Amino acid sequence: MQSGIRRLGWHMASAIVLLLPQTVSSKVSSADATGFTIESTASVPVSPHEAYAAFVDVARWWDPVHTWSGNAANLSIDARAGGCFCETLPDGGSVQHMQVVYAAPGEQLRLVGGLGPLQEQSVAGSMTWTFAPAEGGCTIGLTYRVAGRIEGEGGAESWAAPVDFVLGSQLERLSKLLSGH
Repeated sequence: MQSGIRRLGWHMASAIVLLLPQTVSSKVSSADATGFTIESTASVPVSPHEAYAAFVDVARWWDPVHTWSGNAANLSIDARAGGCFCETLPDGGSVQHMQVVYAAPGEQLRLVGGLGPLQEQSVAGSMTWTFAPAEGGCTIGLTYRVAGRIEGEGGAESWAAPVDFVLGSQLERLSKLLSGH
């Protein structure tokens, strides 16, 4: 009986851990008609090098809803200067989502470009991912700065919250992968 109760206790503890809020925060730190900045962080229980390695294996954690092909397995990041955050499409097609301009394995990766529908706008984007040691693992930081002319009502400011939601969701998925959830 005691071992059954103990087992039940472990199962309940495991369920509670799964229900605890993730340590991910995301916010629009600035936005106006000509641009916006998104800042997000996540605490994960792995080393910066492990987090970086999982990050560049983007097909394992990126939400397929936010791909052109509908399949995250078609995504890749060539984590070196000049490398591509790319996606293969049917019939030999491809997409360059962003280009790597700075790569320091286990520390930082910077990419430039406009994600998704921002590609067809007159904008420049810079996305920096950082991986810093922290108690119990590491902190992943994400900053995405977009500036330029975006057509439509509200300009760039109207895009800030949706982009924040998508990137925050992606960081949440990476965090869950690294946390074993």
